[in-house]
Amino acid sequence: MTTLSAEKLSLSYGSTQILDHIDLVIPNGKISVIIGSNGCGKSTILRSLARLLTPQKGTVYLDGKAIHHQSSKEIARKLAILPQSPEAPEDITVKDLCYYGRHPHRGLFSRNSPEDHAIVERALSATKMNDFIDRTLDELSGGQRQRAWISMALAQDTDLLLLDEPTTYLDLAHQIEILELLRHLNVTYGRTIVMVLHDLNQAAQYADHLISIVKGTVYKEGPPEKVFTKNMIKEVFGLECCIIENPVDRTPLCIPIRAV
Repeated sequence: MTTLSAEKLSLSYGSTQILDHIDLVIPNGKISVIIGSNGCGKSTILRSLARLLTPQKGTVYLDGKAIHHQSSKEIARKLAILPQSPEAPEDITVKDLCYYGRHPHRGLFSRNSPEDHAIVERALSATKMNDFIDRTLDELSGGQRQRAWISMALAQDTDLLLLDEPTTYLDLAHQIEILELLRHLNVTYGRTIVMVLHDLNQAAQYADHLISIVKGTVYKEGPPEKVFTKNMIKEVFGLECCIIENPVDRTPLCIPIRAV
């Protein structure tokens, strides 16, 4: 299984320090969720892990090798990333979008193989998008569109799937739909998933491994029941709260304390 880690990552935009000596080891076969306040460096960490950003210091290791010493095609065969606002022509169909995920596995002028067709079909089936293959992106709802993008990422057939705020702009029902899909992909297909989430209770509910970030550093990481504490919420988000047990699945649940 593909491994992903980071050692002493540091990155600045001008004079502003965004990441400050970040060390991470992503647990294989688990769902890791990165949380933190706005501007703390969550998305920067994710983009650095995917080699979309180059840190000034430190190294990201993919399968034990420095990621910046690997070709883009080699990386794309191991790691798929879905940014917060992916872009594609609005008139592209779901099927054609999904086949883009096969590009890292093909030669420059080669056609889709029987294996490509089988993997795309499996990706569409896993995301329940089979009935929408001839629809264009602009004909889809927000939740359907997000599932179409996840289909494309799945078609890359990688062990690792990175997602930057995959529930942004979705209503609550569609947020849960996407999170349940990602859990299904993790449990059923063994995908290692790393994602950034804003909703703290959803992060605690769906994460196997929670990574809290404050001012470009890791405040605490580990199982949600160890990380998701009132002290962490106070230090990372500046919010007073109570932590109770979710009556549905016994995960920690944050209840903000109203100012009086």
